[in-house]
Amino acid sequence: MTLTQAALGKTTLFRQALLALGGAAFIAAAAQVSIGWPVPITLQTLAILMVGLTFGSRLALATMIAYLGYGAMGLPVFANGGSVASLVGPTAGFLYGFVAMAWLAGLAVEKGIARGVVSTALVGIALSAMIYIPGLAWPAAMLGKTMPELWAGWMAPFLLGDAIKAVIAALLVTGAWKVLSGRNA
Repeated sequence: MTLTQAALGKTTLFRQALLALGGAAFIAAAAQVSIGWPVPITLQTLAILMVGLTFGSRLALATMIAYLGYGAMGLPVFANGGSVASLVGPTAGFLYGFVAMAWLAGLAVEKGIARGVVSTALVGIALSAMIYIPGLAWPAAMLGKTMPELWAGWMAPFLLGDAIKAVIAALLVTGAWKVLSGRNA
């Protein structure tokens, strides 16, 4: 059971669509809290982990499709107000990796892997590390970046922040479970 299911009970297709669209808007807002270039440090991964850990795999996937769809329609939802160009720009690999991140976070919850704060944080850290695969493969292929360039400018500066955001997501989601449990007791 996901946090959303526990809080809302059985949801209709309409409610799920609203959750996906609202979740995508939440991620878009988090993406605007941004510093740095070409790969900005944002609250995007924190929001994506929270969506995945609370919505479950299918609803998180729908949310990420909506998020990418917002950008494809020209809405400034990506970091630094990016939209369509970001889907093929130097950071596009991260955007596509976010889809897997959200889906796998939701799957971890559904399979009971992410339940306590420690296991949820570890899942978040592992998934944060996983987004570097498409995130670095894209500029390597498209821009001819070398591994030392990718390490220095596209990965190393972000590792600690990604780990911290994963722990924050774990604390927030497990805290919400505790609040919900206390309310239902």
